[in-house]
Amino acid sequence: MSGQRWQADASAELSRRWGKSAHELGNTSGDGSCPDVWELSNGDVAVIGQDLTEAYRDRLPEGVSVDPGERLIIVPRSTIIAAKADIPDA
Repeated sequence: MSGQRWQADASAELSRRWGKSAHELGNTSGDGSCPDVWELSNGDVAVIGQDLTEAYRDRLPEGVSVDPGERLIIVPRSTIIAAKADIPDA
């Protein structure tokens, strides 16, 4: 894959939640909505959270960019900590 830009595969399916649901963590209004972290059928990861791209665009560290078609997504710390046990080491 050297020299090729990674592209998301829109045909990949949500296959396994990493961590606990937003409802279990108390990070939702009760309708079971975001935030969430999911492994896709191809091994990639989908993150559901609040889009704060514009709020961070002018504050990104040097060497960090959000390219066209990308968004900067924020999820609660508790969501990522809960997902840690399900994230493979390699």
